[in-house]
Order: sequence, then C-alpha cells, then structure tokens
Amino acid sequence: MKPYVICHMISSLDGGLHPSRWSKSPDGVRGDWHRVYEEIHQDLAGDAWIVGRVTMAEMSKAEPHPPAQAGAVDRSRHVAAPGAESYGIALDPGGKLHFNAGDVGGDHAIVVLGPDVPDSHLAELVADGVSYLVSDSAEFDLGTVLDRLASEFGIRRLLIEGGAGICGSFFAAGLVDEFSLLVAPALDGRAGHQTIVEFGEVGLADKVRLTFSGCDALRNGLVHLRYAVTPP
Repeated sequence: MKPYVICHMISSLDGGLHPSRWSKSPDGVRGDWHRVYEEIHQDLAGDAWIVGRVTMAEMSKAEPHPPAQAGAVDRSRHVAAPGAESYGIALDPGGKLHFNAGDVGGDHAIVVLGPDVPDSHLAELVADGVSYLVSDSAEFDLGTVLDRLASEFGIRRLLIEGGAGICGSFFAAGLVDEFSLLVAPALDGRAGHQTIVEFGEVGLADKVRLTFSGCDALRNGLVHLRYAVTPP
C-alpha cells in the first residue's frame, strides 16, 4: 500500500520557487520564510521526504569516489539503515548523485536509480551508508516506487518537496493526497512562465481535482493554503 503523499511547497506570489531570486519584504526575508516552511514540514509529520536529482544535488555535494575494490552488489536494492526514523529520498535515474555520509540533514538517504547505473556507483553508495532502490525501467513507475518505499522501508507518510517537475509527475500519476502551499509576500518577476507544478506540454487540466481544506495567515507575511487532492 502506498504512503499518504503530501506535496509541500513554498512559492512567491507569481509562482517562483527560488527564494534567492525573490524581492524583499518588510514582513520578512527568505531566511524567515524558510524557517516557517520547515516548521510546517515538521507539523505535517512525514516520516520521509522526496526530491529530484537537481534539488538533492544542492544538499549532497560530494564528488564521485567509487571504492578501489568493491565486492558484489545487489542490483535490486540495498537497505543500509533498517528501521531508520526518517528518510530523505532522491530520484536519480542516471546515478549522478554522490554522498559523503548516509544521511542528509539527519534523515537517512535513499536513492531511486535507473537500471543502467553501474555496479561501481552502487558500491560507492553502499560504502557511504546510503540505501538505494533500482528501478526495472529507465522511466520510473512512480506508483511502484511508492509501493517499494512502503514495503521495503516502512514509509507511511511522504512529503514531496522538490521542483515543479517532480511535483507535476506525482500529480499526473494520481499519487498526491494533499497539497500544502506556503505563499510568500514576494515577487520573482523573471521573464517566462512562472509555475509551481508542471507536467510537460500536456499539463494537469484533466488529471487532478483540488478541494479547499484550509487557509492560515502565518508570521512574516506568509499564507498557508491546504487542499485535498482527488482524481477528476
């Protein structure tokens, strides 16, 4: 059974996702807004969070360091920390992420990989204490990924906190149960379409239905919007 999935995001009023590019406000700055975002993250009580490769690369900045001598590796999965209390998960089909330890910010790291990732990369993850799942196909079946995270790691409540693309993919697959959005009193204003969630050229018009469930005005000018997500 898949975990309960919450998409938890923060954006500017015009949909920008990178606070370093936002305008400033007398109500707060990006550090203030990030602290509130993290507080809501804790309140949502997930036992895991998931992001894409680009977002995780901002947190795991190690260089490639495969072990000089590596034994046989499991081409399906590796569980480095059975029974961990919390997890940070990355979708990394090409095996481009590298770690210096088995955790990210105190949460045990899990990487979901494509089938063509070499044994040397798997051995590097094992040596670093990182868990992994290897997909059977290059294009991830996200429903299967969630089922495996639940069955093999015991994950029951998952927060999606990546970029617009990973969020859009989970919405399009009908796997999101709740949408939690913090809106900051700031503007991005760069040329081009601003979007919180995206799914290629086809979009999400016929794929999801949002039902309002709550709204709170928080400190530092933030507004917290909450929606239940159901199929159309």
